[in-house]
Order: sequence, then structure tokens, then C-alpha cells
Amino acid sequence: MHEVTIRPQWTIRQAGGAVLAPRVIELLVQVHAQGSLASACKVLGVSYRHAWELVRQGETLFGESLVLMERGKGSTLTALGEKLVWADRRISARLSPMLDSLASELGAEIEKVLSSASALLRVHASHGFAIEALRRFLVAEGVPNDLKYCGSVEALASLHNAGCDVAGFHVPVGEFEAQAVAYYLPWLDLRSQKIINVASRHQGLMVAQGNPKKIYSLKDLQRRDVRFINRQAGSGTRFLLDMLLQKEGIEPTQIRGYEQCEYTHAAVAAFVASGMADAGYGVETPARQFNLEFIPSQTERYFLLCDERSLGTPFVQQMLDILRSEAFRHAVDQLPGYQADDCGRVAELDEIFPSLRVRPTGRAKH
Repeated sequence: MHEVTIRPQWTIRQAGGAVLAPRVIELLVQVHAQGSLASACKVLGVSYRHAWELVRQGETLFGESLVLMERGKGSTLTALGEKLVWADRRISARLSPMLDSLASELGAEIEKVLSSASALLRVHASHGFAIEALRRFLVAEGVPNDLKYCGSVEALASLHNAGCDVAGFHVPVGEFEAQAVAYYLPWLDLRSQKIINVASRHQGLMVAQGNPKKIYSLKDLQRRDVRFINRQAGSGTRFLLDMLLQKEGIEPTQIRGYEQCEYTHAAVAAFVASGMADAGYGVETPARQFNLEFIPSQTERYFLLCDERSLGTPFVQQMLDILRSEAFRHAVDQLPGYQADDCGRVAELDEIFPSLRVRPTGRAKH
């Protein structure tokens, strides 16, 4: 299968004409990451002279400095340079899962034209970093696939309506498990569906390095000096947060920023890291990637669900082989906050979720 890659690119146009070259943004991102203009040049493969020309172009357009040079201390970005870098990181964090879904869709369409076989593995899943890894392994193994990121409910509903072959969703461990399973009940069928273990992961609060606002628990989100960034309604993480708030007796209206939402864990982390919010709630991986502090509050398990008749198909079998491989488990275990627990093990729904055992065999209902 041919791998399609789509990357966001943005620029700024000055009123009247001049346009900021995208290469300027790339250079600033690398100066921020490497700590010097010379190191940024090596990463991008450009000459030092050309890099300075790019910096001057940007400074001319804005009428402000972007990079500061200090002998013996490398290069640092000005406040404007920092703002441009964080804008780029937020754009990438917000759009990358959506673009990955589109790339997968386009790759599937191309494969249908190039190959006589029209079949492919259709995966609709809540976004997660283990699923990102699975997509990379599927492509590397040549498994034709069409991956769409969506909320857990949307993924399960799609499987129920034969819109996909495999659905990815996550469920908290412990006291909230039964409530979460009840939330998903309309799309679960004990007779015909099987569940596949993928990984466990940590959810918690993301706060700035050093935790300057001294945010240690959800109760701290009620303070008027704390700005929060939330996940969108319908996401599994938003549902988990709402259960936690209800347990603590915290009204959402007491949280400044509760209604302001992002659509991925990485976008939440980027929002906090850029200083636009003091705290967010999500998984640990992007918190570490954006150099944030992480305060764990809940462990959850990520699963794949499919119909029993799909288990014997070649593509699902190939997916299971990948999930059970040492290479994939190692890749997942390297993700901060993730652990490949029983990865690839197929089980009955009521074996994994004891709360389903008290219900009649057949389609689970409210």
C-alpha cells in the first residue's frame, strides 16, 4: 500500500502584499528546538548565510526582531519568534490527526485504483498514540487500511452500522468502568462482537513546567486565576472528566474555560505549553512531548472491537499479528504513560467488563 502524507503549512501575508516564507517558520521552530542558528541550519540543510537571509526577511515583514544572538550562548527567540513557533506547534497538534485520517482515506482510494482487490481494513477509532503506532505498522506491513479518527461513541456506532471493521475506544479502570460501559451499551453486542486488548494509559492534568499556578487536583480548576482547556463533547476524555467532576461535586460552570475545546490530546498540551491555558486534561504522552508536568488521576484501557465473523479475515489476522508482535509492544511501551497490556488478546465482552454479566445474552440495552 502506498503511504500518503499530508502536513499542515501556513504563512502570514502583510496587508498589501509581502508574504512570510514558510521556510522562516521552519527555521524558527528549529532554532527553538536546537538552541542555536548553526544547529538549526544543519537540521534543515541550509547555509548559515541563507538562514540569516530568511530571518531578515521575516523581521522586515514584521518590523520586529525574531532571533537574538548572544556570544557563547547560542540563539534565542524573541517574544514574537516564540509566538510564531507555538502557533506552528498548535496548528500541527490540532490538524495532524485530521490530516492523517484524510491521508489514510486518500491512500485507500489510490489502492483501490491500483489493485484489483477492493477490500481493505477499515478502522474507526478514538485518537490515541498507540493507534498512531498501529497505523504506522499496518502501512509498513503493506496492509491496505483506511483509518478514521473520531470519538469513541462515533467509532462504536460506525461498527454497529457496518461502517467499519474495527472500532477503537477507551474505558477507565476501577470505579468509573461500569458507568462508562453503560454509556457505550447501545453499540455493544455480546453475541456477535469480540474485544481486543491494546494498551493501558494514564489520563491526568497537564500543567506548565514548574507548576507555577500550583494546580494539584481538579478542585484547583475552580480558582478564578486558573484557565482551563477542555476536550470536545462526545470524546471519551471529556466523558471521563465529567464523571470525575461529578464525583468531586464540581459544577462545570465553576471552571473558567470549560467550554473552550480542542479535538486532540496533543492540541490540549500545545494550548497549555503556549501559555494560553494553565491546565488541560488528557493522556501523558503529549504532556511529556511538550515539556509539561503531568499529574495522573486515572488509568484507562484502550480496546479494539470487531464482529466475530471479521476475526478470520486476512486483514484482521494481520492486524492481530502486529498487535502481538514484540516490535509493536516495544513501540507502545516507549510512549510515556502507555503500557502494552495483553496486547492483541481477543476476549468476550463480558469477560473484560463484569458489569455485562448480569444482563441477558444478546444485544445490551439501556
